Amino acid sequence: MTFHEFGFDGSLVEGIEALGYTTATPIQEKAIPAILSGKDLIGSAQTGTGKTAAFLLPLIQNIISAPHDEAIKALIIVPTRELAMQIDQQMEGISYFTPVSSIPVYGGTDGASFSRERQALANGADMVICTPGRMIAHLNMGYVDLSKLRYLILDEADRMLDMGFHDDILKIISYVPEKRQNLLFGATMPREMLVLARKILKDPVEVNIAVSKPADNILQMAYLVYDIQKIPLVQYLLKDIHLRSILIFCSTKSKTRQVSATLKKLGLQAEEIHSDLDQSAREKVLMRFRNKELSILVATDIVSRGIDIEDIDLVINFDVPNDGEDYIHRIGRTARAQSKGAAITLIGEKEQRKFLDIETMLGKPVYKGALPLHLGNGPVYQPKTDKKEYRKRDFRRK
Repeated sequence: MTFHEFGFDGSLVEGIEALGYTTATPIQEKAIPAILSGKDLIGSAQTGTGKTAAFLLPLIQNIISAPHDEAIKALIIVPTRELAMQIDQQMEGISYFTPVSSIPVYGGTDGASFSRERQALANGADMVICTPGRMIAHLNMGYVDLSKLRYLILDEADRMLDMGFHDDILKIISYVPEKRQNLLFGATMPREMLVLARKILKDPVEVNIAVSKPADNILQMAYLVYDIQKIPLVQYLLKDIHLRSILIFCSTKSKTRQVSATLKKLGLQAEEIHSDLDQSAREKVLMRFRNKELSILVATDIVSRGIDIEDIDLVINFDVPNDGEDYIHRIGRTARAQSKGAAITLIGEKEQRKFLDIETMLGKPVYKGALPLHLGNGPVYQPKTDKKEYRKRDFRRK
């Protein structure tokens, strides 16, 4: 289906064509007509499926089609500053030829940025893209009027709930009119997200795009290791290779710092990026990595959502991702645009069951490499033996 078939305004079509978009992705085909018709929507789709344009395009069209007034019409709530910036950049391109205004609102910036946000919010930008904490800071100061809001969008709602934003989301919703169109998107559909959906959505259309498999041109392999062997193995893997762009994912900020510091001691060009860094520091690191001035970026998962960089040669999962969708999201950063790439996962002794779940979703086992002799033997791969223990943990959580 081409974008001309949606009946978009000419100024919006001009922006779409300028960006080189021609054919809609599956989620765009399903979501755009529903949003244009005013229906609430709950969508499940991973990053890279065209999800952002799936809601930006119909929102811009609906705003163009309605009588203009100086008021905030659409509020897009996202979990991280990086995602807010990414959506704002896409919004800027798509809406370039339209009269629709937008403002990103996120923390970690200086006083001048806060003042610009305050002015735009007070004047009524058409579309606001925000993180929960920063938006609440503005709302608490009393100059933000959401009484004429028509569209509420929660993007990566599953991540927001994981990060503890449930109460913040409900607080923001308390400021908006009861009559509005609601859109909720996530890469997964955990129970908490469905509970939230029942609270805020009315008779929603459901759009589910199946998780895609990794590209065939990604060489996938894994190593079975004890936790103490992980950093020495990363040292060994990177010591004598000369790749221009390597991305390492860690599950915690402390591991990110530890891995980055170790690689720097080896004389490698490595930097870390996580939520403890202020916004300007993150942007500088990302710019250096994007411009190939920095060859190794060590990142946490939360920050990784805002890393949209081409030509990554190697992805290393220092820790096994929580689920198959996160695994595909991580390794999908390499081998883009028909290029080749590699993904290596370090499987700790207590991470075997998680990796088996990933292999089950992939439909095939991932090749397990032998550890270098100087590291000794790693654990045996027997993920099914801890199934009972996982069930106990799941029961305790419930």
